[in-house]
Amino acid sequence: MQKLSLNQTLQQKLSPQQIQFIKLLQIPTAELETRIEEELEINPALEEGMEEDMLSKDEYNNDSEDDYADDYNHRDDISLDDYLHHDEYAGYKMYSDGNHPDEDRDMPIATMSTLHDALIQQFGFLRLNERQTVIGLQLLGSIENDGYIRRSLQAIVNDLAFSQGFYSTIEEVETVLKKIQTFDPPGIGARNLQECLLLQLDRKDPLDPNVTFAIKIIEDFFEEFSKKHYEKIQKRLGINDEQMKNVIYLITKLNPKPGSVEGEDGLAHYLLPDFWVSNTNGKLEVHLNSKNAPELHISRSFADMLDTYDKSDKTNRHIRETVTFVKQKLDAAKWFIDAIKQRQNTLQRTMNAIVNYQYEFFLDGDETRLKPMILKDIANRIEMDVSTVSRVANSKAVQTEFGVYPLKYFFSEGISTDYGEDASSREVKSILKEFIENEPKSNPLSDDKLEKLLNDRGYNIARRTVAKYREQLNIPVARLRKQL
Repeated sequence: MQKLSLNQTLQQKLSPQQIQFIKLLQIPTAELETRIEEELEINPALEEGMEEDMLSKDEYNNDSEDDYADDYNHRDDISLDDYLHHDEYAGYKMYSDGNHPDEDRDMPIATMSTLHDALIQQFGFLRLNERQTVIGLQLLGSIENDGYIRRSLQAIVNDLAFSQGFYSTIEEVETVLKKIQTFDPPGIGARNLQECLLLQLDRKDPLDPNVTFAIKIIEDFFEEFSKKHYEKIQKRLGINDEQMKNVIYLITKLNPKPGSVEGEDGLAHYLLPDFWVSNTNGKLEVHLNSKNAPELHISRSFADMLDTYDKSDKTNRHIRETVTFVKQKLDAAKWFIDAIKQRQNTLQRTMNAIVNYQYEFFLDGDETRLKPMILKDIANRIEMDVSTVSRVANSKAVQTEFGVYPLKYFFSEGISTDYGEDASSREVKSILKEFIENEPKSNPLSDDKLEKLLNDRGYNIARRTVAKYREQLNIPVARLRKQL
């Protein structure tokens, strides 16, 4: 037996405009220009640059969510005022709050080439035959961002055979690799850390006894050295404490990631912060970076097409289809411009709230002045959702007078103190780092001792939390910090 029932459900759906705004909000300023260029390519109704006659936003009636075809079936005309009204709306330029430094201010950018470019340039100076050139290019392509080749030589031989039909031997590949390993930066093309350190030591003064001992240690006692069994190494080599100390200093100054001299991932980085904060006689001002944002406006030629339609036969099906397409593109262009403006406003409000919350830190950059702050604290101040603040914080950075910081840096949990207040975990980490930097090198502080020192300072913190913060600071355990 059939039964008819009525169910009531509550659903929340994001409009296309909201989805577009969310996507634009979470990308950093450095990628925004690319996103705008993509939109310019796919939407002929959107143009770059200023134009005297612009559309009036106030008079634009956004009925974009209607079905256009059905809409035209029920309308005999289209109001051209929606698109052609000339008003004070003079285009759209990405902006901050109107109170920003000189637009000609130079942004700090890296001028270095990529690691791959630098290696290719050096490769061009090698006098190689045709076979060696093919092998060399394959090896260069196998170098990872940190400067290592982790694929086995046999795998590279197989790659050459399968991808290029080029047959070689491991010995032939290794001969070319030895030439590449003479490139700068020293250690490039190493297959493991041990080889990387040896390649760098080979470029040191061979008459220096410290270099001789260092090479011997890395070649024969690498495992013992990595575990800091220095006394065992001393006995085997017959060297005194002073000599061992000098050798340790020499080795620890070598670069374990030679590719990182070009940047953490081997690429040249453009330092393009999304905000910068200026301090004028104790007054902080937040400025939104608009350096890479072009001016956008609605295409006049597309708007004129509607004017042409108004004077044409409105019963013609082809004319109606053309106008449907034109109106869709005009609406999409308006949505995009509005989404960009909303993005700028949200970024500005969020950064203003962060600066006001962490005002003391932004005055002098003292980490101990950072307050505990979570996403909800900022969301409440700007009356927005926590997810919105999260999207801003996860992909943006700010330039201050004392460095560039990701916005995530300012968010931290609170640690209770004996004074009845909460201290930022960032503050605790700063003090923890200070304790470790000033500890006796021959007898480093254990986590238990660090816990006691922090407790003596008034921070109620457990040993496991000390260990967690130490690991987040990339500081090894006490045994591995021990020095002679």
